[in-house]
Amino acid sequence: MAVISTTNQVQTTVSGSKQSYMPALISLAVLYFMMGFITCLNDTLVPFFKKGFTLSYSQSSLVQFYFFLTYGIMSVPAGKIVSRTGYKKGMVLGFAIAAVGGLLFYPASVFHQYMLFLAALFVIAIGIVLLQVAANPYITALGPAHTASARLTLIQGVGSVGTTVAPLFGAHFILTRLEESHASSEAVRYPYLGIAALLLLIAFAVSRLALPVISTAGSNQGSGESRGIFSYRNLRFGIIGIFVYVGAEVSIGTFLTNYIVDLLGIPENVANNYVAFYWGGMLVGRLLGAGLLRVLPPPRVLAVCAVGAVLLVLLSVSTTGYIAVWSMIAVGLCNAIMFATIFSLSVEGVGKHTTTASGLLSTAICGGAVISFAQGFLKDHASWQVAFLIPVVCYLYILFYGLNGYKAQKTMA
Repeated sequence: MAVISTTNQVQTTVSGSKQSYMPALISLAVLYFMMGFITCLNDTLVPFFKKGFTLSYSQSSLVQFYFFLTYGIMSVPAGKIVSRTGYKKGMVLGFAIAAVGGLLFYPASVFHQYMLFLAALFVIAIGIVLLQVAANPYITALGPAHTASARLTLIQGVGSVGTTVAPLFGAHFILTRLEESHASSEAVRYPYLGIAALLLLIAFAVSRLALPVISTAGSNQGSGESRGIFSYRNLRFGIIGIFVYVGAEVSIGTFLTNYIVDLLGIPENVANNYVAFYWGGMLVGRLLGAGLLRVLPPPRVLAVCAVGAVLLVLLSVSTTGYIAVWSMIAVGLCNAIMFATIFSLSVEGVGKHTTTASGLLSTAICGGAVISFAQGFLKDHASWQVAFLIPVVCYLYILFYGLNGYKAQKTMA
């Protein structure tokens, strides 16, 4: 994927034009808002399709499986596309492809077929992957390396506004129609057509913007580089860290509505409103975390947040009622800084391998597919208490990364 290979190159390419950062920051904010909104609207689709198509938990989790599997399949090709076209054209193409996926919800709703909806989500996800591949390294490139975690966390905070709004949107416009006949088809048709129209409008607007150009010269040159990249310990462990973090975040968000329904005995549309607080916690945490990461060592903050997440999940599954609900929701606050911190620590010091490293880290986002499906499978065959042990294990690994795994010793390739 297109990313500057060294900090010095970044500063040389974009220096002397701080005012030109504003269009870039605005476009990135809009990009992250839409990525967050669309991705978290899946949390509404899971309980909606589960009831509308009479699915098991593992079957309904295929929404997330196909969506996040795209990262494993498309991240490297998307990186090559962005390397050829540049960040701006990569963003425009990402918005356009996601819009096509939204339009495909129309035939899927007409034929009332679950697999057609999954295919439409897969296309949407291809667009999101392109956006993600372009955005993460672009943000880290727009400034000094030592503030990359804070910068990425702050921009992702804007994305968290989208993740917070999405459950409220889904509860009001989709889940309220859950009891209607053929609602699983018709209720999602017009919301996604509207999203598609908005994405096309944004694609056109971004195409007209003048964004700072960041050269990718010198990245990934020379043979044998794909072998040498794994000599960086922080990157090796960081790839696993991204995999388990995204898996934990997505699996909790995916099943939170059904978990709350079982705990409180309330309708799905009411329970889905609570999901907004889970993602809202990430919004608050990212805004606060952007400041904390400037004054505290990022690995230490990461470790503390991982401990908090483990304790909150264990508290939730060992209690009942509102204590269990709010304990699980509070995990969102702990999640806030994890992705940005793991990503930044993983690429620190890898030099000319940065482009390949970013591609591998984006590929690891497919953890959202694997881990959410595994949790759904455990819920089908066991209980919530057993199923939520999976995120606990994920957060324990993140604790290890914050304490030791981030250390960037370079071993012999």
